[in-house]
Amino acid sequence: MLSQTFEDGEIEVRISVGCAETLTMLPLLLAVLRSYAPYITLPVAAVIGIIGYKVEGLVSDKYTPYEKSSIEEKREERLLDENLSKDSIEVDSLKLKKFVPRTIFEKNVSPSLLSKN
Repeated sequence: MLSQTFEDGEIEVRISVGCAETLTMLPLLLAVLRSYAPYITLPVAAVIGIIGYKVEGLVSDKYTPYEKSSIEEKREERLLDENLSKDSIEVDSLKLKKFVPRTIFEKNVSPSLLSKN
């Protein structure tokens, strides 16, 4: 048994650290765990995954409503609405070069993120 004694005036503190057999078995146990790590982690990961799947099934909503129009159709309708709402006569001057981005970060910006200025 490993122990260490500290003396501080009248107070004596004794700290003991496990038994010697445990300390000699620890490197052996770590070596076994290291060599068999794939065989140990796969079942543990599978159990955690199954538990997560079951919890998600209990928590989530089972009903997903049917959508009549596809994403492509919605996009086409949105683009049509945007084109119809724009004034085709009012065009920016080419001298202003608004179509050239000031920085590389403005190059491929989503239309929803563009500023209206």
